[in-house]
Formats: sequence, C-alpha cells, structure tokens
Amino acid sequence: MARILIVEDDRDIALGLELDLRDEGYQPEVVSDGVEAVRRGKEPGWDLILLDVMLPQKDGFDVCRDLRRAKVRTPILMLTAKVQEAEKILGLDLGADDYVTKPFSPRELRARIRALLRRALPEEPPARRFGQCEVDLDRAVLQRAGEVVDLTAIELKMLRLFLESAGRVLSREQVIEAVWGMGVHVTDRVVDTHVVKLRRKIGEDPAEPRHIVSVRGLGYRFDA
Repeated sequence: MARILIVEDDRDIALGLELDLRDEGYQPEVVSDGVEAVRRGKEPGWDLILLDVMLPQKDGFDVCRDLRRAKVRTPILMLTAKVQEAEKILGLDLGADDYVTKPFSPRELRARIRALLRRALPEEPPARRFGQCEVDLDRAVLQRAGEVVDLTAIELKMLRLFLESAGRVLSREQVIEAVWGMGVHVTDRVVDTHVVKLRRKIGEDPAEPRHIVSVRGLGYRFDA
C-alpha cells in the first residue's frame, strides 16, 4: 500500500485528494506549507509526493529543490494552476518527475500516479510464474504446462495489470483505465467477459477461479 504525501494549502483540494487516494487503496497524508513539506518529505517511507506549486512560506519549486539537494529520490508529481511552459520546465529541471495543471481530471491524476509508482518499483525479472503458467511480459508470451497460449493485446494488458497489482483489489474502472485507456467507453460487462476468457487461458475454471478472484461489490484481485 503506497504512502503518498500531499502538499496542498487549499483545504478543499487537499481533502478531495486525500479521500480519492484513500478510495484507491493508498495511504495519503496532508501538509499545507512548504517548510513542513521539506521536513516531512525527508522522512523515509514515502512512495510519492504530490506537490502544489503555490504554497505559503516556501513554494513548490523551492521544496522540490531542497528535497533533491537532500538526496531525496521519492517521485514528485507537481500540481499547479500555472500553465507557462517555462515554469513546467523549471519544475522538471529541479527534479520533479511529472507535472499536472489544475484543473485536472481525477482519472488522469490517478493514471499518472500509477505510472510513477510503477516506474519507481525495482525491476522485475521478465518471466513470472503462477500455477502452471509462465508469462514473459517483455516477449508477450504465455505458456501453460509448457504449451504456448495465444493472448490478444487486451488480454496481455489485463494479465500484466493483474500481475503488477497482485494481492490488491482492482475496481472495474481501474481495469478500464489501465487496459483500454482514458476516454474510451467500455462497460463493466466487457471487462467481465475478458476476465472470463483470460481465466480459461490460464487454466482456471471461471466458476471457481484460483488466481483472478472476484471480490463482490469491488472488482477483482490476483492471487499468485
């Protein structure tokens, strides 16, 4: 469960971010000024820092600079109402990993957070094993009991998502965002249909799955 430090002085925005991230299964904490952000940001254990630019006492650019000078390598996603290209470049040059301009789409922000968290993970070996299956994500090859099983592009993306999120419940909306992308109209029924097909290809009985488990009212969880 990723720990995320939210640095935002607007109480309404901070509360909205905190509630949304908790709903996504993260552990967010909020600070509201730049000095406190530097102090807390230096603490170990953070997986991501959401950093607003316009802050009291010390702005987000200075916070980012101070953290990087202190050798803090936690990914930083900057949030700002400013749209000038020069300011975006400044933030990235100071060590920010990504930039989102307000007002932002919550779905886009969640996708960018997931991308940064994935990027920060230690590199995994290309071959993953579970049950009778071995999948090489880099080569897009799935073998079950030594036999190659054909996967569609959607099935491969879905399997990758489940493997990378093993043990965590994923809502259908999260699956849609990660597999089909934002702005694409896909129904829950389409997701369920692809899950059933994928279960069969990895050798599961869709009625009694062992690996891709349905969590009533929430979505799916992959158990290795």
